Amino acid sequence: MRNIMILAALLVVFGTSMAKVADQMTSQKAQAQSVDKSRAMNAFASVQPKTTGNAGLRSVTISRDSRGHFQTDARVDGRRIGFMVDTGASVIALNESSAALIGIRPRPSEYTANVSTANGSIRAARTRLAMVDIGGLVVRDVDALVLPDDALSENLLGMSYLSKLRRFEMAGGKLVMEQ
Repeated sequence: MRNIMILAALLVVFGTSMAKVADQMTSQKAQAQSVDKSRAMNAFASVQPKTTGNAGLRSVTISRDSRGHFQTDARVDGRRIGFMVDTGASVIALNESSAALIGIRPRPSEYTANVSTANGSIRAARTRLAMVDIGGLVVRDVDALVLPDDALSENLLGMSYLSKLRRFEMAGGKLVMEQ
């Protein structure tokens, strides 16, 4: 009988400990999701569309983030995707995961373009995006490349979008795009 009581006490202590661990894990996961949502909202909030008085011109202002980059969300073929603005990129560059969100899934044989990156040369698949919309600045038929996820951690908003705007300029920690 004494052994059963000791075993029961150990099970109660073990069960209580495991419940505390599970609560901590759930709390950490909720905090991580909260941080991710906060980042997404901050990226989206930094896009400030406005219509100017100059013949209906539209402009969007993006503030520099803590790393010194310009991050924004765009609607690409109807889906929201995050981008880092990169004036050194000739075209929009999407990682495979983001491309899949909008229905673009290149076959291995379609990776025919050679791309030079900071990590060396990589093969990419050419594609065309029907529409890219950032805060109301809509550009249609935009050239893009799809790169493997391990070669591109962030999607890049390159010159294939930016060059179709009326103008864009960086000054005072802000990027202003106008159409």
